[in-house]
Amino acid sequence: MLKQNLRSISRTGLVAVLGVGLSACAAVAAGDDEKKAVIKNYADIAHATYEDSLTTAQELDKAIDALVSNPSEDTLSAAKKAWVASRVPYQQTEAYRFGNAIVDDWEGKVNAWPLDEGLIDYVDAGSYGSESDENAFYTANVVANASVKVGGQEVDASEINADLLGGTLHEIDGIEANVATGYHAIEFLLWGQDLNGTGPGAGNRPATDYDVNNCTGGNCDRRAAYLQATSKLLISDLEEMVANWADGGAARQGLMDGNPDDGLATMLTGLGSLSYGELAGERIKLGLLLHDPEEEHDCFSDNTHWSHFYNQKGMVNVYTGSYTRVDGSKVSGASLAELTAAASPEANDAMLKDMKATSAAMQVMADRAQGGEAYDQMIGPDNAEGNQVIQDVVDALTQQTKAIEGVVSALGLDQIAFEGSDSLDDPESVMQ
Repeated sequence: MLKQNLRSISRTGLVAVLGVGLSACAAVAAGDDEKKAVIKNYADIAHATYEDSLTTAQELDKAIDALVSNPSEDTLSAAKKAWVASRVPYQQTEAYRFGNAIVDDWEGKVNAWPLDEGLIDYVDAGSYGSESDENAFYTANVVANASVKVGGQEVDASEINADLLGGTLHEIDGIEANVATGYHAIEFLLWGQDLNGTGPGAGNRPATDYDVNNCTGGNCDRRAAYLQATSKLLISDLEEMVANWADGGAARQGLMDGNPDDGLATMLTGLGSLSYGELAGERIKLGLLLHDPEEEHDCFSDNTHWSHFYNQKGMVNVYTGSYTRVDGSKVSGASLAELTAAASPEANDAMLKDMKATSAAMQVMADRAQGGEAYDQMIGPDNAEGNQVIQDVVDALTQQTKAIEGVVSALGLDQIAFEGSDSLDDPESVMQ
């Protein structure tokens, strides 16, 4: 059983190794050529999904430039819509984390959360507070300060550019919550803080925060410079990952040149870790346990339901070997599903069944959000029905991870480490 196989050692640590052998019901052992075909298609889908992430980030960048050039509620709304659109392909790429170190080591630059937004810009002191024992840069407010002096450190922030954001500020002091770059920094700069708790409403930053002639919030020129710099940096970071998955790229070549079984293990590590420890645990169950909107993935925009939905879509893409691009075209080919079906029809049937059930639970959550009850409301302390919708997603993801274990066994892979979560494995420790 999953609870016996997955043993959490910390909130972010890896769980114990799963020892599995060839299933007794295995019928056909795939050859290296078949496995290589699956790995190649996996790389093709990665390349296409990161390309779509880059394309939509470039559209977001254009919308941000339009906002800065002509601040209005219309241009701000257009930039927000472009941000939401950019999340659709990117969230599907997260199935490539965990197993692929080249992705996991890079991911924090573009999608790190939660963030202490007071590092970046003004915050509401009543809800956010004025200091943190854990983070000296908690309210550094780089937008307002050309020079930041904290704990004996002095940061020259007179020019807001990619070097300052990515090279100096991001995770400054070694603190992961000091997120200065990526999607969520942009999200905060577009929406502002969500001050509604588990009540209705998202962030409500006015467009005049970017209007130097009618400035609200102060420092509108520096805020615009920050938004444009982090948008350009996001594009640069995505270009790097597109190149890694292109023909001859480091991520693709490492898999294609390696042992085929290791490549399949990489794929399944990504699926199992995202399904269980990361998504079911850290992104969903933790916030539900604490009823805390600060543990909501897209907490400023109230877009969390779609981010989770497309994480699941990405896992389906990897297993079935098919991805629908933003232009409607498809990338498809040899798949894990085919390999599993040949080795154990039962394991494949269970996997497809559980993936379908998880996707359905995600759809219920998304439909509820689209109907007017945002994700942060669903996890609220006095919302039993909403809580159950979210718990159903957690339960479906957990069951799906058991099916992933079945695939691992059917394919005769020896050792795979899935990421765990105290939120699932030791919830009492989370509540302390």
